[in-house]
Amino acid sequence: MTEFSRRRLMQLTAAGALAAGAAPDIALAGYKPMLPIEKGAHLQMLRWTGFVGADDKHWKMNSEAFTKATGVPVSIQEISWDEVQAKSGLAAQLGSGPDIIMGFYDDPFIYPDKLVDVSDVCGYLEKKYGGFYNIARTYGYDDAQKRWIAVPIGGPGDAVAYRESWVKEAGYDTFPKDFDGFLDLSRKLKKQNHPIGLALGHAVGDANTWTHWVLWGFGGKQVDENNKVTIESKETYEALKYAKALYETMIPGVSSWLDINNNQAFLAGQISATINGISIWYVAKEKFPEIYKDTRNAPMPVGPVGHQTMFNLFSQAFIFKYSKYPNAAKEYLRFMSEKPQMAPWLTAMFGYVTPALKDYAKLPIWTSNPNITPYRDALVDNLPEGYAGKPGRAAATALNDFVIVNMFADVCVHGTAPQEAAKRAAQQLREIYGA
Repeated sequence: MTEFSRRRLMQLTAAGALAAGAAPDIALAGYKPMLPIEKGAHLQMLRWTGFVGADDKHWKMNSEAFTKATGVPVSIQEISWDEVQAKSGLAAQLGSGPDIIMGFYDDPFIYPDKLVDVSDVCGYLEKKYGGFYNIARTYGYDDAQKRWIAVPIGGPGDAVAYRESWVKEAGYDTFPKDFDGFLDLSRKLKKQNHPIGLALGHAVGDANTWTHWVLWGFGGKQVDENNKVTIESKETYEALKYAKALYETMIPGVSSWLDINNNQAFLAGQISATINGISIWYVAKEKFPEIYKDTRNAPMPVGPVGHQTMFNLFSQAFIFKYSKYPNAAKEYLRFMSEKPQMAPWLTAMFGYVTPALKDYAKLPIWTSNPNITPYRDALVDNLPEGYAGKPGRAAATALNDFVIVNMFADVCVHGTAPQEAAKRAAQQLREIYGA
């Protein structure tokens, strides 16, 4: 990292902090409600806890700015990633709970009829900020009802975090760009007592991310374009064989890892590489200076299909119809997505969340350091859950049931033959998809 880059990064960090601190005044100066806010409105929001402290801090600061601008108080409850789907499902079933939930993937398609139409907010944001990435529309727009059922926020994008000195000791000057190189490097790192580590437990983000990336990287798919189950294929078997070989280079215990465990192992110096958001690099910068100096982030390697097959976590906010204050809730989400709030939030957390709106890719934070840049384009070619099928209840259920993760764990951890593991997954998928 050059001295210029360090200075530039410090300037951007300071600018982000100052901008976030000034957000209430900026917001008040130019803010005008698009919708009539209900009298006496107050909002409750449920969202996932970030792995970067600046995420939660600046989200709260921006929420306070909204309250100052509108007089609407906002209460925010943060829970772990793996609790979000259950909590939102319970709220939908009971017809009571938080006004707004910031959830994952296409969870809104589990209960679309219970969600407020947010087409006015999404249409406004699309027009003003260069449009949404395709993945955002897939997860937020209901083609059947011809309306937006969630406001896309963005995704904690993934890249490969690795220890540069150990990778060079293994004979690689740069991180490999394809699956074969990744496996070869991982084997060499294991021989040097520097294993890699990828979550294979029920980790909402990390386990789903890499198993789907490998499956699609070989051309495997759980269903086709018509939602017909196609998981039993030679492409799937090859993906599972590759994953088994990769698993053999990993640190013991990954079968029980959740989303926090690979972060902890990397920052403890126990693993040489993992697939993760920028949170590892961010926390190392704050608390582990020696590891930070040696940590690099690289784009995900490409599989035999010859193009990127990334499956990044994606988050969007939805409003339940039981809310007494739908207009206030929509105004809040619009306000939080506007540049005076969004830009400082993103800058302060070094792009931990890649925004769903294209214009935010132009923010200077993305090119301030080469370790941040890989996360800028995380949503450009991102594939959706259930690819290549249609979004909806079935795709969301299959992901929530960890069908693909369990199939990979069967082969890697339990020694099940790829054909048998795929057969089990196919049986589950047919029950879920009803075919």
